[in-house]
Amino acid sequence: MSTKVSKDIEARIDDILIGAIDPHVHSGPSIATRAIDHLELARMLSAARFAAVITKDHDYSGVIAATMIASHHPELITKVYSSIVLNNVVGGFNPYAVEHTAAMGGKTVYMPTLAAENHLRWEKSGTWVHPASTQKMRPASAVPVLDSSGQILDEVKEVLDVIAKNDMALASGHIHISETWKVFDEAKKRGVKRLILTHPEEIVDASLNDVKGIAAMGAFVEHSLCMFLEGSKFKVAGPDDMRKLIDAAGVEQTIMCSDLGQPGVFTPLEGFRLGAKMCLDLGFTDDEVHQMVSTNAARAHSLEADVARVKAL
Repeated sequence: MSTKVSKDIEARIDDILIGAIDPHVHSGPSIATRAIDHLELARMLSAARFAAVITKDHDYSGVIAATMIASHHPELITKVYSSIVLNNVVGGFNPYAVEHTAAMGGKTVYMPTLAAENHLRWEKSGTWVHPASTQKMRPASAVPVLDSSGQILDEVKEVLDVIAKNDMALASGHIHISETWKVFDEAKKRGVKRLILTHPEEIVDASLNDVKGIAAMGAFVEHSLCMFLEGSKFKVAGPDDMRKLIDAAGVEQTIMCSDLGQPGVFTPLEGFRLGAKMCLDLGFTDDEVHQMVSTNAARAHSLEADVARVKAL
């Protein structure tokens, strides 16, 4: 009987993941060690009939690789897109880099991660060493979002205007939750329509009240499955925490991403399968889980056509 139940669950997960999107995944090449490259990832997720993937590197925009994969591998079911993270390597709040990413089809702009003032404080706490830390480069220098009086810097506003003009998604990266509130408020004033709070479960110091409030302002709340799964070296939370976080934001504003691609841990596809099972075990319906692994990310990144394309196959 247990074998039958297991098979039934696996078949349900197969169906749930048709048209899924991984909007935050760390495939390579990268200065950080990666277990899988962008093309290998696309092939893996195509076999599972994912609609799309958005690659993320802390140091460069992957839009060139995404364009080459689309040109040379039209057989792939999963479409590859990319993002830009406003760290030191791209010059921090560099509107030219963001404009280039937009012109090449980039979907997401991340606030600073490894160069965020909050991240640099967090690393000093010694919780764990971030796998993409720039040991092979000069140490990260802070890329602040606020001035000394706590106001949004003009260079941040300029980038927000580029994001709004190109209808890109703005993700909070590793800035502190108190900074995220200010940045998102300013972004909305400037016409940014797609807002994403990145992994409130770690680094950014978000509370459940923050999650609830950020979702209430129309932002999506994105959870990194690698931080919840038993056996993951990045685990900092568990299923009960996931339940509380989803309840705080609501299923309709919750997105799941793998945040995987590193060696010595699950593949992004395995992460999604385990994450889907965790959500089913928590009592969410198949449709609700599909919404959190597909529909919501499609809304956040304007990928509805890709989901419809895969479901029509």
